[in-house]
Amino acid sequence: MQAVILAAGEGKRVRPLTRGRPKAMIPVANRPIIEYVIEALLKNGIRDIVVVVGYRKEQVTRFLNQLDIPIEVVVQTKQLGTAHALLCAESKIFGDFLLLPGDNYIDPQSIAYIKDIPNAMLVKEHPNPSNFGVVMLEDGCVTQIIEKPEHAPSFMVSTGIYSLKKEFFSKIHGNDITDAISLMIDEGEQIQAIPADDWQDAIFAWDLIKMNRRLLSTLLPAREGTASRQTIIQGAVRIGKGTSIGPNTIITGPVIIGNDCTIGPNCCIMPNTSIGSRVTVEPFTSIGNTLIMDDSMIGSHSLIKDTVLGERCTLADHTSASPVSGLLEIEGCVTRSEFGAVFGDNVKGGSFSLYHNSIIGNNVTIEEQGCLKSRNIPDGSTVM
Repeated sequence: MQAVILAAGEGKRVRPLTRGRPKAMIPVANRPIIEYVIEALLKNGIRDIVVVVGYRKEQVTRFLNQLDIPIEVVVQTKQLGTAHALLCAESKIFGDFLLLPGDNYIDPQSIAYIKDIPNAMLVKEHPNPSNFGVVMLEDGCVTQIIEKPEHAPSFMVSTGIYSLKKEFFSKIHGNDITDAISLMIDEGEQIQAIPADDWQDAIFAWDLIKMNRRLLSTLLPAREGTASRQTIIQGAVRIGKGTSIGPNTIITGPVIIGNDCTIGPNCCIMPNTSIGSRVTVEPFTSIGNTLIMDDSMIGSHSLIKDTVLGERCTLADHTSASPVSGLLEIEGCVTRSEFGAVFGDNVKGGSFSLYHNSIIGNNVTIEEQGCLKSRNIPDGSTVM
C-alpha cells in the first residue's frame, strides 16, 4: 500500500510559529510532527510514501532527505487546498492508498485499524468539534460532514486520515478533500468510520502544549550529557549529548533536553517539558509543561509554565509566564484560551516581565517590566 502525506500548508492559526516553518515541521518533544506520521506508517510496513510539500518546502525536503528511507517528494506550487495538493501526487499513485495530514500526530495502531479497509475515514471525538469537520454517522458509516459548524451537532470529527482507492481522484472537482468525500456519499458510496485510538492536532499555537505532553508520555529515559552529583533526576528524562546539568537542579520527567544545553544550577524542570538543543536556562529558574525550541535562553529567577518558546528567543531574568483564561482574536475569530505565552522566533523579553495568555510575534522586543495579558502582539513590534 502507498501513503500520501500532505505537508504543503502553512497553518495560519498557529502563527507566529509558522511564519518561519511549515506546521508539519514544528518540533514537538524535539521531533518534527511529520516524523511521527512517517513513523506510524513504517511501523505498519508502509514504506511507499509520497509527501506533498509547498510552503517553506525546502525545510521539509531537507528533513526528508536525512531519513533512512527514500521518500517521494511532490511540490504544490500554490497552496490551493487539500484536494489540489492530493492531485499533485496523482501520477505517483497506482492503487489503494492512505491519505494523511503531515501536521497531526497519529498513533501506529490507528493506522493498523484503517489501512486494509478501502473507502474509510479515521474519526475521533473532540471537545471542540467546531474547529474541524464534524462527522454524522449511521450504522458505522459517514452520512454527512459538516465543515467547522458554529453549533456542532456532534463531538465526532474527521481526523483528515483516509483509506482510499485510486478512483477517488475522479471525485475531485474543487480544492477541498471534504467536498470530494461528500460527493462520494451523495452518489451512494459508503465511507466507513473507523475510531482512532490516539490523534492530536494543534489548531492553535497553544494546543502544541497538549500535544507535547501527550508525546512525552511514552518517552524512554536516556542520558548522554553530564549532571552534577547534586542533581536530582526522577522519572523518564532524556538528556542529549554535550548537555550539562548544574548542581541542586531537580528534573522530574517526562522531560526531554536536547544537545549542548546548559541547565542550572538550582533550577527546577517540571514534568511535560521539552527543551531543544543549545538552550541555556540560568540559575533559580523553574519550567514546567512547556515546549522550548533551539538556541533560546531563559534568564535567572524566572517561572515559565504552559508556554511555547520559539527559536533564538532571549527572556531576561525574573520573567514570569503562567496560565490564565481569556479571549484572543485569531485569524478574525475570537476564541477562549488558557495558557502562559506563545513566543515566536527571535523574541527579546526584558527583566521582570509578566505574560499571561498572550501571543508574542516574531522579532518582538519587550522592554523591562512589561505586563501582557490576553494580548496578541504583531511581528516586529516593540512593547514599551
